[in-house]
Amino acid sequence: MMFFVNSRAIIERVVNHEKQIVIQTRNKPNEPLTIELPGGRIEPYESLTEALRREVKEETGLVLTKIEGEETRIDTAGINPDFEVECIKPFCAYQTTKGPIDSVGYYFRCEAEGELLQSGDGTKDVRWISIHELEDLMNKDPRQFSNVDRAGILFYLKHGVNPT
Repeated sequence: MMFFVNSRAIIERVVNHEKQIVIQTRNKPNEPLTIELPGGRIEPYESLTEALRREVKEETGLVLTKIEGEETRIDTAGINPDFEVECIKPFCAYQTTKGPIDSVGYYFRCEAEGELLQSGDGTKDVRWISIHELEDLMNKDPRQFSNVDRAGILFYLKHGVNPT
């Protein structure tokens, strides 16, 4: 069985007193078109925040300027030259409990700058969406979202949307 570790972004901004986040449509061969949040698999020995910055840039064109929790990062660099570990406080974590691919991942609330790509690495229709539109899409048909991000978005809507 395959096992993956992912780092995922909830990229926020406020426009006209309304909070928005970035969503995109997954556009990979032989996979269904689903709405997802930016992010993806970390490479071996890549830090969670390095992976997040790389994935967001590849998929959306945006450059992350703030990753909530990054200020909590601790690492063991310099203690043992052959072994380093990082600890960081994410917004939330997920673990698949059923399905064809087992994965664990971490969501980080972020801010970014730059222009959105029309299509990125395995993505299309990269766009900003208001929290109200996000809630409406989720209420209308939660299965239009990726299997992984469905739970992360529901968690964000319940625990992460701060009044603006």
